[in-house]
Amino acid sequence: MSFKTKKYAFVKNAVSLEVANLLHGYFSFKKRVLKKYLDDRFLSPYQTDWGKIGGDTKFLKNSPETYSHYSDILMETVLEKMRPLMEKKTGLKLYPTYSFARLYLKGDILERHTDRYACEISATLFLGGDKWPIFVETTKGKSKKRLKINFEQGDLLIYRGRELPHWREPLKKKTCFQLFLHYIERGSQKADENKFDQRPFLGLALTYKQGSQYDVD
Repeated sequence: MSFKTKKYAFVKNAVSLEVANLLHGYFSFKKRVLKKYLDDRFLSPYQTDWGKIGGDTKFLKNSPETYSHYSDILMETVLEKMRPLMEKKTGLKLYPTYSFARLYLKGDILERHTDRYACEISATLFLGGDKWPIFVETTKGKSKKRLKINFEQGDLLIYRGRELPHWREPLKKKTCFQLFLHYIERGSQKADENKFDQRPFLGLALTYKQGSQYDVD
């Protein structure tokens, strides 16, 4: 069945192991640098240009050491470079909205939820660490089905984030690096408003648009 029918697609080896390892190494190194900056009070914990260590979000219960970054410039580059593949697998013309990278730690839980407009077409890319499945709920007629999606490094799950509830059970192992890539269909409701997640272009920080409230996975 097509993406239009299933509302999800699984892509094996969406990126090579070399690329996955490079991104994993980069992000782990970046966390180490940020932690040093914060420990030495070189940066304020309220400055988010280097990302964020700790802090629960609306749907995530996590470790105080879990590291995440909205709109890391390298990850925003991946967001744009993956767009042709996303369009091929979905059969849609897409605008990129934003990227979000997180280095999960043991005990982290992603609660069951659906996403906001900017995540109309979402993808999660497993880039390194321990394997951690995601659960997706699909509907056919009146029946609902819970899918358990297992990843190998470099695999990608594409799904309609606003329509399909998704979640992860507690991470039992040490760490898992996931990159979320979000898009919106051109011509759909609020497409122009949510292009680049209300920023002038990709790569700008979460705080660029003062007063905006973002919910991220």
